[in-house]
Amino acid sequence: MHKISTIAVALALSTLAACATAKGENAYSKLVETDPMLTIITSGDAETQLMALVLTKSAKAAGESPRVLLCSAGGDLALSAPPESALAPLQPQGAAPQGVLKALIADGVRVDVCAIYLPNRSFGKEALIDGVGVAKPDDIGQLIASPDVQILSF
Repeated sequence: MHKISTIAVALALSTLAACATAKGENAYSKLVETDPMLTIITSGDAETQLMALVLTKSAKAAGESPRVLLCSAGGDLALSAPPESALAPLQPQGAAPQGVLKALIADGVRVDVCAIYLPNRSFGKEALIDGVGVAKPDDIGQLIASPDVQILSF
């Protein structure tokens, strides 16, 4: 009896998933479809931040649809008053990490700070630059779990 119940449940779930996908209502599919690349920046090192953002920008130019997640010291890039290192131009192009971040936002890339970033600071969302949101753990978890999503972590 247990084996028949398990099979029935599996068939019901697969039927529901197929219907949701056929109707385009599968939230998971929408996330993966709109965000097939996720760049996660946790480093506070300006060179690492800049390289992560330059690679993300290059991937966007090559046709990817990236999303950026800023956590820990990486979240400081999103502040309207960031650390000096986020604004300092680096060689060879003289670009600054926050400048490239703002260019990505202007180009339509979704940028969020981690869900636990703001609750662990003495400021709120008002301290973030325009265009930066707060990530939802469930959305990020679904992206990370997908074999279809490329993840760059710095």
